[in-house]
Amino acid sequence: MITIAVDCMGGDHGPAITLPACASFLAAHPDARLILVGRPDALTPWPARLERSRCTVVHAADVVAMDDSVEVALRRKKDSSMRVAIAQVKAGDAQAAVSAGNTGALMAIARYLLKTLDGIDRPAIASQMPNAKGDATTVLDLGANVDCTAEHLLQFAVMGSALVAANGKAAPTVGLLNIGEEVIKGNDVIKQAGLLLRQAAERGDLNFHGNVEGNDLFKGTADIVVCDGFVGNVALKASEGLASMIGGFIREEFSRNALTRLAALVVWPVLKSFKHRVDHRRYNGAALLGLRGLVFKSHGSADAFAFEQALCRAYDAARNDLLDRVRTRIARAAPLMKASGACSHAAPSADPS
Repeated sequence: MITIAVDCMGGDHGPAITLPACASFLAAHPDARLILVGRPDALTPWPARLERSRCTVVHAADVVAMDDSVEVALRRKKDSSMRVAIAQVKAGDAQAAVSAGNTGALMAIARYLLKTLDGIDRPAIASQMPNAKGDATTVLDLGANVDCTAEHLLQFAVMGSALVAANGKAAPTVGLLNIGEEVIKGNDVIKQAGLLLRQAAERGDLNFHGNVEGNDLFKGTADIVVCDGFVGNVALKASEGLASMIGGFIREEFSRNALTRLAALVVWPVLKSFKHRVDHRRYNGAALLGLRGLVFKSHGSADAFAFEQALCRAYDAARNDLLDRVRTRIARAAPLMKASGACSHAAPSADPS
């Protein structure tokens, strides 16, 4: 049985979204168990609708608000649903935790409770973006680390490779996000990161494709794209905005007049398929990589379908031993990281958005 701890109070909507998503997830995964964490008054009416044999309720008195600072979440709300959910992973009662709460708080609490893996000094947030190949491009970091060194980008590449490999792709390609494909382009950090990634590829630690540009995220040029958290977060929000714009365009075309509605009906199968492929809800669930435990972040505004996808990603990661895969790859790449001084940097800054 795969056990996942769920912060039922996190996000913009709390139990109204998380609990229906949990019910749907359990129906589709007979070998899964859930630990539902939240306030007693919010969870009491719901367990009857879920499979009691595969659900455990753990009470938490506090809730981390979306606008709470990291200090408030970490120091003043020690009995928050977010913290108690992650504590289930630390205690070994759950193999993964999922929350839709405050990103900065989630990263800070997860790092405080679980600590980082040996050889990792900055955990990263990794998620997927749909691409033109009908697949998805895994991108990291997506906001945990605004300022990164070349060594951090190397760590991200190694962890991202473990994540994608756990999903069935044996030798995923890694691209370094840059302003051009040429080796001579980019700032000093990017140039040095490119050098380290090429050295890692020569050692067999990863499959480095080379530099990629912004449009390559959606072309599917590389399976994994590494960048600092500032750039990655902007790219993620742009991707979500594009998906929303496409959905709005389709709705508008159906509502204009009889002629456009008729034309839209003719191409509806194509429009529907395209909308499905770029629906960012299908890719919800970002992994916090580099910790001694599995934690997944759902979008704060996720609906029940999207939150269920985050649960599925946590389930897949636990079932495919993602933590051990990351640990193994990091250990294999440790000589190169130590040679480049990868573990001599200060603690990360977390994006509280």
